[in-house]
Amino acid sequence: MSSIDNNNDDWLLDDDDEPAKETCPARKPWKILIIDDEKDVHSATRLAIKDMQYKERPLQLLSAYSAQEGFDMLCQHDDVALILLDVVMETDNAGLLLVQRIREELHNHLARIVLRTGQPGQAPEQEVILNYDINDYKTKTELTVQKLFTTVIASLRAYENLVAIEKNRQGLSKILEGAADLYQLRSLKEFASGVLKQISAILDIGSDGVLCMENTQQQNQSRPNLEVLAATGAFEPLLGRPAEEMAPLYPELHSAIIETLQTKHSLYRHPVDVLYIASQNGREFVVHFSPPWPLEDVERDLLEVFCQRISSAYDNLYLYTQLLKSQEATVVALADLAEFRDSDTGDHVLRVQQLSDAIAGELQQMGAYPELLTPAFMDMIGMASILHDVGKVGTPDHILFKPGKLDPDERIIMEQHASIGASILSKASAMVEGASYLSLGAEIAGGHHEYFDGSGYPNQLQGQAIPLSARIVAVVDVFDALLHKRPYKQPWPLQEVMDYIAGRVDTQFDPKVVQALQRLINHNKLPPQLLGPLQNN
Repeated sequence: MSSIDNNNDDWLLDDDDEPAKETCPARKPWKILIIDDEKDVHSATRLAIKDMQYKERPLQLLSAYSAQEGFDMLCQHDDVALILLDVVMETDNAGLLLVQRIREELHNHLARIVLRTGQPGQAPEQEVILNYDINDYKTKTELTVQKLFTTVIASLRAYENLVAIEKNRQGLSKILEGAADLYQLRSLKEFASGVLKQISAILDIGSDGVLCMENTQQQNQSRPNLEVLAATGAFEPLLGRPAEEMAPLYPELHSAIIETLQTKHSLYRHPVDVLYIASQNGREFVVHFSPPWPLEDVERDLLEVFCQRISSAYDNLYLYTQLLKSQEATVVALADLAEFRDSDTGDHVLRVQQLSDAIAGELQQMGAYPELLTPAFMDMIGMASILHDVGKVGTPDHILFKPGKLDPDERIIMEQHASIGASILSKASAMVEGASYLSLGAEIAGGHHEYFDGSGYPNQLQGQAIPLSARIVAVVDVFDALLHKRPYKQPWPLQEVMDYIAGRVDTQFDPKVVQALQRLINHNKLPPQLLGPLQNN
């Protein structure tokens, strides 16, 4: 806080209203708005306080010469800390009416307002203090340089405290909202981008930011030790690259990131600010962002709180990912078990997975079944589809491996695989709350031999009563089986397969699912390996 000349207790009038030459301050200045219709008052006020500083932040003085001009200025500058406001301007009560507009129309309750009047009888002090939301009331003759200094500093201190309270309130609200958003993300890259977005929102700053993740050799030997996982603004070219490539372009930032990881503490060294985040499973992250001014204590405290929420959200994501991988491993093991006994099907289940995903995506593009094609369904349909024939573990070998057609009795036994698969998977899925690969797999295993007209097995379900997952796999299973060699048949050409499927629309197959498959073929959206050996030849 700088001192000013305390020997002169009179107004310092100066005809020169030229503002002081502006320099590039290291810290954001305090904005003070002078609203008065007398030019000399502006000159004197500027001369008295222009070199003042509070907490190493200079003043930025703004001028308005009428109440309306002051209102317009406040619409442009919502961060004015102090308003030195004349009462009598366009009208005898122009200043008082402006106070009401500031508080009620602009909803600005943070700016400190000091009324100054040369005609105290025009607006009695007690009445004004009681009826208007102002912070001080002074006659122009009593505002000496020293008293003006005291008034300005007291007002800035009060404004700073109010802003800190408001920033804490808004910041904590944004942290709670942002952390909740992070808990919904289901991939590491989405998570990293979400962190940058939320930090930008908490600080209300620009979008330039970068998030790096440290990989230990135990965690992933194929990735760099430190990689850029998310980047926005000027840092976007670094996305997905080793952080070492940052060194030639941003040497100071790279050095700060290394220092942060070594000390395991956030580093605030404006303009290079780096947050340190550690998770329970040993993963470490660093986040750099670009605030235009050095962060205040309240902002640092909010960021440290957010870092704790980020760590918890990442741990949640990690556990979710591990659980998902465990489920996928279980599904693959079950599918391998079924395929191990039926080795002639080759890579059938893998192709079914890809085709099921592709058809579900095409149905979504068509706008079909929007209430059924939920994000969870889209995530799980492909993996769950590989369980469609898991019930064959209960089929006797002499029937499963018979090279020719099955007789009626054998057909009855073979058809039991649908019920067996549904029973096995339903029992397992009951141990997991909500939808899972196993619950969707149970639908598919039990329903992929149902016919759209109700003549299928095992439950003679019809139309929409057949789960969508099973209706998709019903088409996919037949499509792939006909395209590839089986013990009882040679592969069919693609066109014959599609003619066969088209001939069973509305009887065996859902017409929208068949339409989606035809669109995929017409637009060459399927890889060659899914179209059969004859098509590839």
